[in-house]
Amino acid sequence: MKQSKLNRVTPSRALFLVIAVIILTAIAVVCFIPIWHVLMASISDPTQVNVSKGLIIAPLERVDLTAYSMILSYKTLWSGYRNTIFYIILSCALTGVLTVIAGFVFSGSRFYYRNTFMLIISFTMLFNGGMIPTYMVIRSIGMVDTVAAMVVPGALSVFNIILMRTSMQEISGALEEAARLDGANDFVIMFQIILPLCKATFAVIMLFTIVMKWNDYMSALLYLPTETGLYPLQMELRKILFQSSQEITSSSSVSNATVYARGVEYAAIIVSTLPILLVYPFVQKYFVTGMTIGAVKA
Repeated sequence: MKQSKLNRVTPSRALFLVIAVIILTAIAVVCFIPIWHVLMASISDPTQVNVSKGLIIAPLERVDLTAYSMILSYKTLWSGYRNTIFYIILSCALTGVLTVIAGFVFSGSRFYYRNTFMLIISFTMLFNGGMIPTYMVIRSIGMVDTVAAMVVPGALSVFNIILMRTSMQEISGALEEAARLDGANDFVIMFQIILPLCKATFAVIMLFTIVMKWNDYMSALLYLPTETGLYPLQMELRKILFQSSQEITSSSSVSNATVYARGVEYAAIIVSTLPILLVYPFVQKYFVTGMTIGAVKA
């Protein structure tokens, strides 16, 4: 009887669910429409795309994949893919190790001044040196025009430390004590005992890192002034959208290729966005769990 009362949906609860579904559906549609418009425009007849002024919800006139063949033949796009994947691998490895170590240190009671140091580093979330002082530091230590400039500056985030610290604090200290009695050192406890229990939070941090690095072009704009061969994908996309779409079409063997300039821009957006959209579903199941661990105390 009690169970049936708990499961019963009251009128106010039903109204809330209806309103929530309507609002969330509207937000989803608003977010999805631009992606769908770009996708449909990229496969539409280029002449119709050039004269179209509104949203494109279906291929115009006919399906034309010429813009994709043109963008995929652009050599620096593939070097941008390679560089971005390389930066993501390095960033995930460095961020993962540093964040786990920092979270473990700040979550343990053996570090007496942990709260003081946590307050100090949390202060940097509100106030920091800014872009110009950061660039001066990077330049002074000789990291300009190097791979390190794309990986090291953002390797450790205070927000990620807080997430990992909170997750590790939820784990019973008895596990650590038992491991120490068995002779395990800090690294064994941290990576073989504590970290597997925080895999949801760790997956969320890796997701944040991947998305941040995939979308990052400002670092390349600041720290790679001459080494264009190290440009990530987003810098190549920026070149295509603002500088090189005419260059791509003019170098193409397609007859009357200049009409594809706008279609090439749409195709470049899809080509650069699709991989990250394919990765997200595999880690989204960890997202809510990893973000809400520690939010509710028993």
